[in-house]
Amino acid sequence: MKKIALFLIPALLLAAGLPVAVALIVMTVSTPAAAQQLRTIACAGLTPVTGAWRPPFAQPYTVGQRGLGREFHPIYNQWRPHTGQDLVSQPGPGPVVANGAGQVVFAGTMGGYGNVVDVQHVDDTTGAAVVSRYAHLAAVSVSTGATVAGGQQLGVEGSTGTSTGNHLHFEVRLGGTPTDPVPWMLARGAPLNGQAVNSWTPPPGEPVQEGGVGFRLPPPGTPRQASLRSPAQPIPAQIKAAYLAAAARYKIPWTLLAGLGMEETAHGRNAGTSSAGARGLMQFVPATWAAMGVDGDGDGRADISNDADSAMSAANYLTQSGVTNGPAGVRAAIFAYNHADWYVNDVLYYAAVYGSGSVLGSSTECGPGQGNPDLPPLTSDRLRVVLTWATSRVGDRYVMGANGPNAWDCSSFTQSAYVQIGITTPRTAQAQRDWLAAGNGFRVDPQQARPGDLIFYDSYLGPNTIGHVAMVFDPSAQSTVEAMDSRHGVTYGSYAGKATTKNIFQIWRVGNVSDQPSRAAA
Repeated sequence: MKKIALFLIPALLLAAGLPVAVALIVMTVSTPAAAQQLRTIACAGLTPVTGAWRPPFAQPYTVGQRGLGREFHPIYNQWRPHTGQDLVSQPGPGPVVANGAGQVVFAGTMGGYGNVVDVQHVDDTTGAAVVSRYAHLAAVSVSTGATVAGGQQLGVEGSTGTSTGNHLHFEVRLGGTPTDPVPWMLARGAPLNGQAVNSWTPPPGEPVQEGGVGFRLPPPGTPRQASLRSPAQPIPAQIKAAYLAAAARYKIPWTLLAGLGMEETAHGRNAGTSSAGARGLMQFVPATWAAMGVDGDGDGRADISNDADSAMSAANYLTQSGVTNGPAGVRAAIFAYNHADWYVNDVLYYAAVYGSGSVLGSSTECGPGQGNPDLPPLTSDRLRVVLTWATSRVGDRYVMGANGPNAWDCSSFTQSAYVQIGITTPRTAQAQRDWLAAGNGFRVDPQQARPGDLIFYDSYLGPNTIGHVAMVFDPSAQSTVEAMDSRHGVTYGSYAGKATTKNIFQIWRVGNVSDQPSRAAA
């Protein structure tokens, strides 16, 4: 296939704040495939809602062809102003929820709108009053004057008023004037992209992570074996201390390690060598220990018979096996420890008895993958949009869990940069890497990095979990543009030396993909 070199326009890059050294960037792309936007490979699980705003559906939905502006009215058969965005839930009419916290200022019938709910909010960015409108509802479930939370049901999608089929007419009004809800929601970290969503907040006392997301340990299922006949035993103080230390290092619930320790040896009460040759508190066979054993007590060696080392190594094993990759990832990691469904359910049962807990990971679940090196890279015009937006945010604040529009954490920053060109990545750094590996991008050698590539490495979530993402800015200087931390905010940084100092260090390139949401007339 013929190769062509495309040059990013220096004037635009300089206007975006890019230095002269990077104003001319040669990119080699393929034609005609370079112009083709391939459909994004979606991941399983639910998109987390992490900020003040969310879509007006929890279920999947399609984005209708009728948006803000003059549209042809299917009943009046003439062009008329259309004051919102039509959305259609899938697979059929479903509940409509508030897109943010506020007060119901109208709930009733309103002419051609049919059954309507209006909710008044305070914009967390400007402090101004904002009204969201939900029209054509089949039923209304709130009353005027009620206070509602984001995600609270307001009614059921329908076709009341002047309508030709079940759908939601969704408006955002500023000072009484309709504004396009698509870019308004996008700027607040809640793109109307048709994906099912899930709200989750950490229980009191549990930390907020990058993305502000996480999930509870999944409940046990069936079948079970040992837990049916052997109740959970008290945990000796020194063993619990080992669980707590391992959980703190690898950022997983200590109760999960306690469930594993109870299932394996009743917390050391039955720690003799098994018939399979497994040894120690968490019952490692020597071959697995050679790969997974780590020093847990700081004496400089990993001893298979040492309780602290054994607990730390179990945490190492679980995180390397993908325990932070959603509820399914928890079950898969336990299954990797011992290949039996009853074993998984026993461990989760004991973990629940000891108090369960939350995993600091994403509920978006992407399967394993190596990416797709045959993908065409982003075209120069699309990459220019990403870089222009990213550099325009330099100086913004860093806030853990923030979604913009003036404060970000590392992954909301990169997510929002790529949303500008119709690519919605998952919400956390780890999930973004997994999304790329599922077939939406490909890994590149650091020597071949180019502006816009995403850099992933481990940080505060422990050595086996990606905790930070940055964007390559100038590969010749190994510089980045990123939401760095609370002290630096969104700034220019560096990835020099990180390949040798980080346990995980990877650079990935986003392919020329697009959400391409299916659109349906409503």
